[in-house]
Amino acid sequence: MALQPWRKGKVLRIEDYTPNTKRFWIEIPETDRFDFIPGQFITLDLPIHEKPNKRWRSYSIASWPDGTNVVELLIVLAEGGAGTTYLFNEISAGSELTFRGPQGVFVLPQQIDKDIFLICTGTGLAPFRSMINYLHLHQIPFKNIYLIFGCRKKADLMYYDELKSFQEKLPGFHYLPTLSREQLEGHHHGYVHPVYEELCREKQPAQFFLCGWKNMIDDAKKKIVEMGYDKKAIHQELYG
Repeated sequence: MALQPWRKGKVLRIEDYTPNTKRFWIEIPETDRFDFIPGQFITLDLPIHEKPNKRWRSYSIASWPDGTNVVELLIVLAEGGAGTTYLFNEISAGSELTFRGPQGVFVLPQQIDKDIFLICTGTGLAPFRSMINYLHLHQIPFKNIYLIFGCRKKADLMYYDELKSFQEKLPGFHYLPTLSREQLEGHHHGYVHPVYEELCREKQPAQFFLCGWKNMIDDAKKKIVEMGYDKKAIHQELYG
């Protein structure tokens, strides 16, 4: 596949979200409509290094294709990270960003005929938020979708009300946040792994989509295979 050209995006606005994340809304002026598949990402070329490949940072699109030329990115400040430090400190509304995309194959199957487990930590939630909104907007049929979102504290629960509301609007959608450092009434406490292990006791046909930090993904892949699922049932998008 030929590489896509670099384009210009204009930052429309930035919102401080959780203590260490920001939401960035980026307009692509050269087109009236920016199309992508939920789960895909864009790559930014940031002026942080002389070598091109050390300037590139990829971020999943947190919004969904809505017929406009604006996308939302959800970005966490990585400790010591040159890319996110630049974005947090140097970029403001009106700034121009160079990017390429959309790219990636971390997308839902066209026909969803098995249970789907969307397992994420931190800003790994972004592609799943895109998928869920798209499924609702287009009334795409599915059996069960379990969104298991792991974070530390209540303050880290991004898009909480929005995702919780889909439990009423989307039959078969289950939103299962779990906090490792605080209790949240009515929700799981601890890490993401016991949540899907319990739900998969009967080993029903399922597909697993993993997005987040490497440690979580490595642990999840190991546990899912140990439960008896084929590696081909696992799809991943690695952060950091």
